[in-house]
Amino acid sequence: MAQSSIEWTEMTWNPTTGCTKISAGCKFCYAEVMSKRLKAMGVEKYKDNFKVRVHEPSLKIPYTWKSPKVVFVNSMSDLFHDDIPLEYIQKVFKVMNDNPQHVFQVLTKRAERLFEVHKKLNWTHNIWMGVSVEDERVTDRIDFLRKTKAHTKFLSLEPLIGPLHNLNLKKIHWVIVGGESGSKARPMDEDWVLDIQKKKKKAKV
Repeated sequence: MAQSSIEWTEMTWNPTTGCTKISAGCKFCYAEVMSKRLKAMGVEKYKDNFKVRVHEPSLKIPYTWKSPKVVFVNSMSDLFHDDIPLEYIQKVFKVMNDNPQHVFQVLTKRAERLFEVHKKLNWTHNIWMGVSVEDERVTDRIDFLRKTKAHTKFLSLEPLIGPLHNLNLKKIHWVIVGGESGSKARPMDEDWVLDIQKKKKKAKV
């Protein structure tokens, strides 16, 4: 658990760590860079660097929070990575189900697997489900998200590396837009953002 500088959440909780790249948005992954740093600092959780790992002891953490939180789940991983067993995803959901006083924001690039398993998960109202979309090539992730049982569905259009002219916001409740961070960040065009803003106003998102 850690306080977060991410504008759209309050803190992070990482019951899993590690990931693998699957699309252009992953090219300069901030979590991979951070994992290397944490490993160099001797943090036990990151001893395997960016290999996908589950951390059972971390499942206890949300039960200890005294006041309601807005929590980004797995800022250092992807809960729907193929290497994370469904049984463990269900354990993470059980923790979120047991703590309705907190809002848990789950974000994935693996929308196809999310859709495959969504009926086997308990979608309480405090679980917000989102997908990352960096350009037109991966907008199919939104279609998979739309079909899930999540009550609140959101998009993280970051790092935005291309226009989203055909963005469909039907059944989407919340949209985050952001550029890439880091020394090698690819540019984000202002017009891409203004176009998204028009679409979200029209859709009342």
